[in-house]
Amino acid sequence: MPDLAMSLNNLGTMLSEVGRRQEALETAAEAVEIRRRLAAENPTAYMPDLASALNNLGNRLSEAGRWNQARSVSDESLRIYRQLAADVPYAHESDLVASLSNLAGLYLAAGDLGRAIPLYEQTLTDSIRILGEDHPMALFARNNLAGAYESAGDLGRAIPLYEQTLTDSIRILGEDHPDTLLARNNLAGAYESAGDLGRAIPLYEQTLTDRVRVLGEGHPATLTSRNNLAGAYESAGDLGRAIPLYEQTLTDSIRILGEGHPATLTSRNNLAGAYESAGDLGRAIPLYEQTLTDSIRILGEDHPTTLTSRNNLAHSRGRAPDKHVGLPTDS
Repeated sequence: MPDLAMSLNNLGTMLSEVGRRQEALETAAEAVEIRRRLAAENPTAYMPDLASALNNLGNRLSEAGRWNQARSVSDESLRIYRQLAADVPYAHESDLVASLSNLAGLYLAAGDLGRAIPLYEQTLTDSIRILGEDHPMALFARNNLAGAYESAGDLGRAIPLYEQTLTDSIRILGEDHPDTLLARNNLAGAYESAGDLGRAIPLYEQTLTDRVRVLGEGHPATLTSRNNLAGAYESAGDLGRAIPLYEQTLTDSIRILGEGHPATLTSRNNLAGAYESAGDLGRAIPLYEQTLTDSIRILGEDHPTTLTSRNNLAHSRGRAPDKHVGLPTDS
């Protein structure tokens, strides 16, 4: 039974990574129920496994846009880890830090920055206290806090944290470590948010080059880098370089991740936006329509990505000189 629960957890993660979100959610829920029964029979042996399974289920619920349920199960996981850490000092403190970070991420995804930021601040403080300044989890915590500040529009606090994270990642992990590449990507994003494309674009270009070399052309992180660089070129008004990158990203996303993966939906939406910026509504509107149809089918009517897709389609249709462009006809 414990092996089955572990297999279900791993299967749920893999299903999520390939975009099969509903199956991933059902699998994660089944793993929680198995571990809940085991923990009821032997709390000492199986409570940590239950907490871990609850964390995984919270992630799957978050991906489905079911924020309230996600926070509920993640709160339960955090309560378990707090009790475990209290019962056996230091034995479960790193798990407690990870659970705090996970719960903060759920609040951030739901747009509740008022609760996300204090949790991320606590996570960073606890990571440094328990694990030390140079531990990878402390780097991860600093990166996440910077991201929360950026989401709140507080770039004055976000950018120095991102810069410190990149400097420390290079020193501790090395130039080519995936977490270092992530830190460079995130710093580039913060510079872009601040309107400093002169610093953002070279960092994005370096990150893409390094990810292709280290991770390969088809790695999901490489797709993200290509998309981000395209976005920076678009922000700089260089659609001649942006659109081919967006086109390549969409083609690769479909081939590697599949039509239904959320990253593919984002890629299609971004390409549509670039076509729209170029005044090519004949190509933009059909892409927006497909993105909306797929978002409803995969994520549901009320998911933030679906709402964004609907808004983008309405905006592009409103701009079309011929309001029938990209719409079904009666013939």
